[in-house]
Amino acid sequence: MRHILVNRFGGPEVLEVDKAPDPLPGPGKVVVGMSAVDIIFLDTLLRSGAGKDYFPLRPPYVPGHGGTGLVIAVGEGVDAGWLGRRVAVGTSDGGYAEQIAVAVEELAPVPDGLGLPEAAAILHDGPTAVNITDVAEIKEGAWVLVTAAAGGTGVLVVQLARAAGAHVVAAARGARKLELAREAGAEEAFDYTEAGWTDRVRAVTGGSGADVVLDGAGGQLGSEAFEAVAHGGRFVSYGTSNGFAHVDPHTAQQRGIRTISLMDLNNAAAGQTKELVERALALAADGRIRPVIGQTFPLEQAADAHAAIAARSALGKTLLVL
Repeated sequence: MRHILVNRFGGPEVLEVDKAPDPLPGPGKVVVGMSAVDIIFLDTLLRSGAGKDYFPLRPPYVPGHGGTGLVIAVGEGVDAGWLGRRVAVGTSDGGYAEQIAVAVEELAPVPDGLGLPEAAAILHDGPTAVNITDVAEIKEGAWVLVTAAAGGTGVLVVQLARAAGAHVVAAARGARKLELAREAGAEEAFDYTEAGWTDRVRAVTGGSGADVVLDGAGGQLGSEAFEAVAHGGRFVSYGTSNGFAHVDPHTAQQRGIRTISLMDLNNAAAGQTKELVERALALAADGRIRPVIGQTFPLEQAADAHAAIAARSALGKTLLVL
């Protein structure tokens, strides 16, 4: 089979096609023939070496954290009824491959009526979006600001906030992404590269600011978004593409703002990963959320996929299709 190797840390060009023996299912495991592989931002960070102080991966390694496909082999102790089933599977690494071997407990059946590419696009961002909106406790009629609203997670968060009855304001970069956020359900959308964008958010929310800010941008943009939170509101920061948003605890306390960090979100999701995946897949199958697959690449063009993400030109989700 073919897979992608990272032989050294660096730019997208370090992603190379290689061959390996087809995996065999050990006891309690299955082999999944992959159909669509989800690319997440963490993949690009690890490839660059940015996370080497926190993650155990060292070159050479196969990147990727999962996707969807068909079960093509089962190991000892596994129900043969899994053979041929459409499944979603998350992995700690090794996802950029034509076949992967995983424990049967890691499988989530893909519901009827949901395509394998769409399920792959939901696999990571769907559970994240569900967790974010659960923790944010969005009320009907609330004003909600979503930054990085045209990303894979952002478009789902916009949809879930709208489904909760909120008025959604989106922030993103460029006309194409703003239009995508509107298509997802945002009532207003602003370019956060333009000066004074948070003033526009306050204006459309009646001058007080957003009751809830869901920050998928992080960094300086996330810090700016914090200024758009209404007194007594909530600020949920999960974006890290530009580093973490800096929030002064004293200022938050003075304004009565509850801040929820990525660590808080991770703690809330602890032990619920499979449940959140299944909830997200069910929501997608029922049409209550719709992932946006902005671009797909064949496995051998994984480097081009990473380059598109790095250039901020990718819309919604980016997948490898096999």
